[in-house]
Amino acid sequence: MSTGDSTLYGPEQSRFARYLERREQRRPDLLAQEIRRRVLAGVTGEVIEVGSGDGRSFEHYPPEVSRLVAVEPDPAARATATPRAEAASFSIEIVDGDAAALPADASAFDAAVVMGLLCSVPDPGAALAELRRVLKPRGELRFWEHVRSGSVVFRGVQRTVDRLFWTKSLGGCETTRDTLAAIRAAGFETEWVVRGFHSSSLLTITSAPYVLGAARG
Repeated sequence: MSTGDSTLYGPEQSRFARYLERREQRRPDLLAQEIRRRVLAGVTGEVIEVGSGDGRSFEHYPPEVSRLVAVEPDPAARATATPRAEAASFSIEIVDGDAAALPADASAFDAAVVMGLLCSVPDPGAALAELRRVLKPRGELRFWEHVRSGSVVFRGVQRTVDRLFWTKSLGGCETTRDTLAAIRAAGFETEWVVRGFHSSSLLTITSAPYVLGAARG
């Protein structure tokens, strides 16, 4: 994908998030809802979620969260997320921003959350470095990202579909990234990881393999 734009997560990349949100509005994705609950279970304190979209995750945060800063570059998604933030039992601040320069001080958060972000940013390593910057020492990263398949044959299918239409159509999303390796290379130590395969539709089969888990910086 092109890296000419210095924005690591902006309106172009948010097309993928909007697509997923529209699809889920048409047909609620019960597996996605359960995965969000698993990713967020046990999160506490002050949290930053990068690429928060329309706020679909807000209802799944546990009551131990005292404050959430939700970073989302797309104004339409921020507007949709506003009533969801207002309905939450804790403080949620929705802000414009991107993963290249998060609108937060260093060591400001107990936890950071990314879901479907690291597949679409031009430079995942730079985004992860910025996440480490805003996390407190030994702060926690929670993630849910689709990744390349462990099968060499299926990985070839993913590469082909990415090249033909997927990456260009959905804001730079690349389904064949080794996101776990990128997380570890950024200095995070994984605490637990679950691999799965989401096969909710033929259109999304290339992005079906996923990982979710937790790591500490």
